[in-house]
Amino acid sequence: MTARPEVGDLVWDEGACKVGRVMDKVGPRWQLKPPGGGREWDARGALLPATAAERLSAGVALANTRSRGERP
Repeated sequence: MTARPEVGDLVWDEGACKVGRVMDKVGPRWQLKPPGGGREWDARGALLPATAAERLSAGVALANTRSRGERP
């Protein structure tokens, strides 16, 4: 990522191959969380700004989870 991500930004974690919301940075590690909530993880690779398609995909996955009555 050319600019440092800020808390709340949606990013693509290249190592985990998924979209996450930046929650914090502890030492050299970024903590990310799924956009709809859930368990945090340490970023495993480079962080890139989430594209419009990645944002849409994450939103659809969240809506599907909620429609099934599951918790994100």
